[in-house]
Amino acid sequence: MTTLPIQFSPHRSSFFANVLTIAHRELRDAVKSRWFVLYSLAFAALGLGVSYLSAASGGSGGVSGFGRTSAGLINLVILVVPLMAMTAGAATIASDRERGMLAYLLAQPVSRLEVLLGKHLGLSGSIIASVSLGFGVCAAVLAAKGGMADARLFIALVLLSFALALGMLSLGLLISVLAHKGSVATGTAVFVWLTLVFVSDLGMMASTLAWRVRVEKLFAFSLLNPCQVFKMWCLYSVDASLDVLGPAGVYATDTFGARLPLIFAGAMAAWIILPLALAALIFSRRSPV
Repeated sequence: MTTLPIQFSPHRSSFFANVLTIAHRELRDAVKSRWFVLYSLAFAALGLGVSYLSAASGGSGGVSGFGRTSAGLINLVILVVPLMAMTAGAATIASDRERGMLAYLLAQPVSRLEVLLGKHLGLSGSIIASVSLGFGVCAAVLAAKGGMADARLFIALVLLSFALALGMLSLGLLISVLAHKGSVATGTAVFVWLTLVFVSDLGMMASTLAWRVRVEKLFAFSLLNPCQVFKMWCLYSVDASLDVLGPAGVYATDTFGARLPLIFAGAMAAWIILPLALAALIFSRRSPV
């Protein structure tokens, strides 16, 4: 949500200045919102809970090291971060359109591309800050308990979580551009989140059992789901075997080997760029009301 008035420069050379102006206001409004506080606290609390449960299952007391909690944290990120990013992105433009604020904003000396990029940049900063706070609490407690022996793995998970958040934010903005009401956009974002997180896994399992889908197609389908890309990339980054993902993981390891990070990076970059580009195209042609 953007609070007006905002001072824009009418000169074309001020493209980046206008983007940063919108991003700054969007970031400030997001940090003040309830969802930022609630998501940050929930993510931190769940992360600590996963650490304690992993320690208990491993037969040790207290908070476990990251190597023992990696699987739980990966699953936690897949559940929380996409929901956070998609709902934040879905609500911004649709809510402004519903309240009449979008038409007023576009009446200023600012282009639609500047508005879209500014909102994406500002929300990206707020989501990254929220995720960082959650991971920061976990890291502080783990370090205090002597469980951060391999900080490289923890940093890799944090950076990949940022990439997942940016991709889901782009998808949320695309939903927001298409919707006329904020409630519709948010509901659609939740439905897409459920599909990506839960339904896609069940669908792939059913397809494998019912139609015996070839393993190379199964791996290709996995790349079409950003949550699956994040999971595979995380497991590869923490030096875990992709065998845990079944035949598709074995096929990926045997076929691509050291090239897997490039494939995962390309797939994740596509999820960040393509929905945002499509949103920009649609936004440039739709009425603000």
